[in-house]
Amino acid sequence: MKLFNKYAILLAGSLMLLPSCNDFLDKTPIAAVTPDTYLWSDADLGAYALKQYSFTTHQGAGIGIWANDNHTDNQATSSYDNRWVPGEWRVKDHYDKDSDDPYYFSGIYNCNYFLETVVPRYEEGTLTGSVDMVKHYIGEVYFLRAWNYFSKLQTFGDFPIVKETLPDEKGVLVEASKRQPRHQVARFILEDLDKAIGFLSDNPTGGTNRITKKAAYLVKSRVALYEASWETYHANTAFVPNGPGYPGPQSDYNAQSEIAFFLKECKDAAAAVADNVPLATNSHVWADGAAKMNNPYFAQFSVNDMSGYPEILLWRDYSIDLNIRHSAGFYIRVGGNSGFTRQFVETFLMKNGLPVYANGSGYKGDMSIGDVRADRDERLQLFMMTPSEVLTEGQVEFVDTLSSLPNILAKEESRNVTGYQLRKGLSNNWSRDWDESEEGSPIFRATEAYLNYIEASCIENNGSSIDGKAQGYWRQLRERAGLPSDYNVTVAATDLGKESDWAVYSAGQQVTPLLYNIRRERRCELMEEGLRMFDLKRWRALDQLNATWQPEGVNLWKSGLSQRYVDRGINLVSDGSDVANVSSPDKSAYLRPYEIINKVSNLMYGKGYDWCDAHYLSPISIVHFRNTAENPGDLTTSVIYQNPGWPLVADEGPKVK
Repeated sequence: MKLFNKYAILLAGSLMLLPSCNDFLDKTPIAAVTPDTYLWSDADLGAYALKQYSFTTHQGAGIGIWANDNHTDNQATSSYDNRWVPGEWRVKDHYDKDSDDPYYFSGIYNCNYFLETVVPRYEEGTLTGSVDMVKHYIGEVYFLRAWNYFSKLQTFGDFPIVKETLPDEKGVLVEASKRQPRHQVARFILEDLDKAIGFLSDNPTGGTNRITKKAAYLVKSRVALYEASWETYHANTAFVPNGPGYPGPQSDYNAQSEIAFFLKECKDAAAAVADNVPLATNSHVWADGAAKMNNPYFAQFSVNDMSGYPEILLWRDYSIDLNIRHSAGFYIRVGGNSGFTRQFVETFLMKNGLPVYANGSGYKGDMSIGDVRADRDERLQLFMMTPSEVLTEGQVEFVDTLSSLPNILAKEESRNVTGYQLRKGLSNNWSRDWDESEEGSPIFRATEAYLNYIEASCIENNGSSIDGKAQGYWRQLRERAGLPSDYNVTVAATDLGKESDWAVYSAGQQVTPLLYNIRRERRCELMEEGLRMFDLKRWRALDQLNATWQPEGVNLWKSGLSQRYVDRGINLVSDGSDVANVSSPDKSAYLRPYEIINKVSNLMYGKGYDWCDAHYLSPISIVHFRNTAENPGDLTTSVIYQNPGWPLVADEGPKVK
């Protein structure tokens, strides 16, 4: 059997079947193609590029992309993730399917094949069709190669840089398997994004259902900020080149110059977006319920057609008529096995800009969800459900109203896990059946560029200040959220010792109040959008977790809420038995989703989230060491090395915390 069928560097095989469409929908594939007859026209290029799109979008059962912050301090599900229990996440020998292995190279190979085939044809002028669209599709594939590599950088850190398809020769493949230092991988990603920017249009056929130049600038700012912050906060550890215990070879890596380079790249790319894409308008006047769809800030996450919302830089389209649909709307409506944590909800400021604990804040407490929401940052009011909220109006069927009691006792897939129910992404469409939703799925949003610039500016200034452009961006974000434009009001009132946000810390030490409030802004603005764990890892904000932090939800036992269930004839059992359905008031007045049933398999009962430093990166499965070892019986003879803290033994977890 050929090596490339066992090892992931060169997944050549036959050319993939490709969809013949120029939008973000799945349609009929081309029947038979060959390298000699394919990739000669703009239509071929567009179809091939679209097939490589690997963005996370709504699909299958569940709440779609709105679940991507589950298993963080923002959102909880009915079951915990093993990454919070050191020793339970273990090295795999191999994956049953190559495509499940995060070390898999197929996406990179497909991009390399396209670029080495198409770019020479473009330079020779032998491609047919629109020159502008030919260029655009080449730009898309440079972007997609960068996107693939960015996934590898986040997952593994150091990674092989492979820019071309390779011959099926073991020596060549093994040599190409050598991991490159993470900063070089990050620089390579930025180089590909620069190439993409040079080719991409902002108005391609397909509009913002296709990758655009602005999307490339946004991702460039994300990559650069990721690497700058990772190298800043993981300095002098095994997770950066030349750090103590770093498993790779020593190099001429200079942390100070690398961080400065990435911060500048971040700011330049972020400004290219933020200076040219205005924020969606928040009308600041709404009634809870279906009327929220009249507010552009809310509606941009929930409409069927997102093309009219400039802040959405890339999105996926759906159509019930074309049988391209999802279930996110149905599951958000009922709870969808998720919920905001109390700790996240308490992070949102009051409308006067003060934290909830500050003197004069006006916080009404948590005796009801109505009290929790009152006079708060409008993002909390817009994007968290209100009991008895009207969800649809003017529908043929009826006016749909949310229950007055949180749906905390439903079966797992429909449960409102914490009592604080998600609202972002729910339109006023009525979804009777689980897969009858066709709202768009946003992928990239320009607001992130504003946040990226602000944070990069603060890191540049060691957490003590931000430049004038960053100040202007922050004012816009705060004003849209209904907060005072002067961020100093918040910074001056912040007591880091009273904040439950993990992002108070980097490397186990408190950051400055200014930097923390920039992180707070990011957390609240990007709620439900899947970037929380991305941020926590790059900030090194997990070191201080020590098995005591439990995700909590609504005040169940001291607010009178428990009695309201009883009054409805609903039995609450909190004795820790196999029939328990809520956590005990002896544990906390707040609902604790992981302290309901006390059994041996529930490793979170009586404990809390713990962290192992090795978990900042993922382990490489053992098969890759065998395939690249000089002596397959001695994995230490492989040209690749395992990530810090992870063993070279299958089915074992990290050796140290």
